[in-house]
Amino acid sequence: MGHGIAQVSAMAGHDVSMRDIDEDIVDDGLAVIESNLDGGVERDKLTEAEAAATLDRLSGTTSLEDAVADADLVVEAVPEDMDIKHDTVTEVESHVDRDVIIASNTSSLSLTAIASALDHPERAIGLHFFNPVHIMALVEIVVPEQASNNTIAQAHEFVEGIDKTPVEVTDAPGFASSRLGVSLGVEAIRMVQEDVASPRDIDTAMELGYNHPMGPLELGDVVGLDVRLDILEYLREELGERFRPPQILKRKVRAGKLGKKTGEGFYVWEDGDIAAMSGDWGED
Repeated sequence: MGHGIAQVSAMAGHDVSMRDIDEDIVDDGLAVIESNLDGGVERDKLTEAEAAATLDRLSGTTSLEDAVADADLVVEAVPEDMDIKHDTVTEVESHVDRDVIIASNTSSLSLTAIASALDHPERAIGLHFFNPVHIMALVEIVVPEQASNNTIAQAHEFVEGIDKTPVEVTDAPGFASSRLGVSLGVEAIRMVQEDVASPRDIDTAMELGYNHPMGPLELGDVVGLDVRLDILEYLREELGERFRPPQILKRKVRAGKLGKKTGEGFYVWEDGDIAAMSGDWGED
């Protein structure tokens, strides 16, 4: 998600520094952005000059201190682990001015809990982007208990300024989008587990019957089945047994079949595209 957030921010005219813990990961993220921009030029979505200007606004580093120097807004997109979130936002706060907004891209964790790690929690906000960021129009602004009115207003201004549509929600488990999206996704996984239909047929039903751009099982592969499992376990703890993760999901995660990023989940992926369905499901 990080490179997608960096891309749309740079396309909107912001200077962006993208940071990760490994130089190869940073380079990979910049390469994906360049590939996305090249694709946009080929489809006449932007000009070569606009793509070049976007790349000129982007830089990468492994130093968090360097990345946030002179920042007005910092968006973390680290893994969905509260300890990692706390460590990240507290380190960010140690390097930025008092008026810098610290945002989290978490898809389910409590923003109020994340903000509690800060000395100035009123500057914290949730900016929940959707994958792929450069295509999806929605950003969910999640308001923690401590957020100031100024922080909320600036979050709306930023989201609208990068040509996205904001929806504002209170800090409840799963917010709005994750709670609804995961409910659909977990039922689709249960249907596969119960041999109701193949992953492809379930996805096709939702794409053609309900006009979804991507079926729930393919989306799970794209997001990461480990991420799906973490969210379900959190929502089960907060909201009850209706969010109990299916065994087939647990087995895939234990086997390292996490979806697109590992090459196999409910589908087999090659060069970023679906090549086949995983397991016993054969392609017609």
